[in-house]
Amino acid sequence: MTETVTSDRTADVIVVGAGPAGATTAYHLARSGLDVLLLEKTAFPREKVCGDGLTPRATKQLIAMGIDISEEAGWLRNKGLRIIGGGQRLQLDWPELACYPDYGLVRKRDDFDEQLARQAEKAGARLHERCNVGEPVLDSAGRITGVHAKLGEEKTPVTFHAPVVVAADGNSTRLSLKMGLHRREDRPMGVAVRTYFNSPRHDDDYLESWLELWDRRGAQDRLLPGYGWVFGMGDGTSNIGLGVLNTSDSFKELDWREILKAWCASMPAEWGFTPENMTGPIRGAALPMAFNRQPHYTRGLMLVGDAGGLVNPFNGEGIAYAMESGVIAAETIVQAQGRATPAQRELALRRYPKILKDTYGGYYTLGRAFVKLIGNPKVMKVATERGLSHPVLMRFALKMLANLTEPTGGDAMDRVINGLSKVAPRA
Repeated sequence: MTETVTSDRTADVIVVGAGPAGATTAYHLARSGLDVLLLEKTAFPREKVCGDGLTPRATKQLIAMGIDISEEAGWLRNKGLRIIGGGQRLQLDWPELACYPDYGLVRKRDDFDEQLARQAEKAGARLHERCNVGEPVLDSAGRITGVHAKLGEEKTPVTFHAPVVVAADGNSTRLSLKMGLHRREDRPMGVAVRTYFNSPRHDDDYLESWLELWDRRGAQDRLLPGYGWVFGMGDGTSNIGLGVLNTSDSFKELDWREILKAWCASMPAEWGFTPENMTGPIRGAALPMAFNRQPHYTRGLMLVGDAGGLVNPFNGEGIAYAMESGVIAAETIVQAQGRATPAQRELALRRYPKILKDTYGGYYTLGRAFVKLIGNPKVMKVATERGLSHPVLMRFALKMLANLTEPTGGDAMDRVINGLSKVAPRA
């Protein structure tokens, strides 16, 4: 028996996944007047592994969505980045730019994502929680025209239909895999592990990054690739974690949860990063970087955020790029919907990967080279020891690593970074 297609099961666009990428896409589509179904497999609030620290890039996107980011609404602002390594400590404020605010934010992911999803709902998106998407619905040409899903606690089988489907279902992106889009092994992958501690450092107004991670458990101390972080949450707790790259020889062999425990144990006792102060388990997640799944559009399916491997290889930041790709995807789809024929709509949709490559391609190529370089512990050691003693160089590094430059008319540092990104091959 074929299922009857009803109006509540059809839309202009289906967005699978209501994390930052999906919720942002759905918000901007709905604001433009399109009928959007936003399908989330879990129910809010829900946990996600993240550093919870947002740079000015992500902050800009929250402002654009009309989110209340005041301290009264539970957001903690930060002024910049404190970098520790090579026996030195350097505090850098976020740059003063016309195109980005000069502050970042911290918010726990368990309600950060929900705020974005609710904002998309307010804009008119139809959100279905506990909606587990399984198979794509394909037409005779192999184009996606909808998705099969199981809805609610009863796991009722339902089918949703739309001419365009957005995969915002994260690193595992089952929908992309079902459409034959596999991960590129030549792109870097990171892993992040983190936990929370009750700590007097909870209201720190700088994000803190430790450029040296030491494995001190053997006969000889080992410098590991990656970095550690300490982010105050403003609620009595601190988020402590580490990010590690697969360019390291020891990537697969080490137990990163144990490394995190050992690193926390080496911290000053008064900070409280001890087992009895831990407020939750250590959790880990993959960081898919530098366009590690392509093409970003094919046969009616568009990839945003982690599904498309949009994490910045320089600093492991994912939320800003998830949200930005959501904006680009929404703008592309809105323009396509305004075309008269299927061929014209398809032509408009195919622009999406080109825009992503023009926007991030050169920068991500530089990031891939950077990742290979710091995968060598000797290079990392020299960079840390020499670099931190040069504040001007580190200001340049902050702009480069956080991708915070004026696109036009910036200072000399901005022009160098933008110039390098332009001449680098598109990823």
